[in-house]
Amino acid sequence: MPDPRYAVAAVLVTAAVTWGLRALPFAALTPLRASRTVRYLSARMPAGVMVILLVYCLRDLPVTHPRGLAPLIALAVTVGLHLWRRNALLSILGGTAVHVVLASAVFTH
Repeated sequence: MPDPRYAVAAVLVTAAVTWGLRALPFAALTPLRASRTVRYLSARMPAGVMVILLVYCLRDLPVTHPRGLAPLIALAVTVGLHLWRRNALLSILGGTAVHVVLASAVFTH
């Protein structure tokens, strides 16, 4: 029969490592919050990331083919919803729903 002290020690070591790994990001980010560079990046990166994702997703879009309209219409709905309500969740869900409906029901071949 295995020694129960071994199991207790293993659980304690695992708990200590898990706690340390979860606390480390908070301890490492504390000095970065005062950084001017981090403040600049936090203000500019979200829009830049969205532009990169948009270009990546639409780069191979067949704009001359009718099925290429589904993503473009969904993009317009997403932008319109976001400008209207300023709610990211509503914009994402609305645009996704429009795309799914158009791609699976309207522009199927």
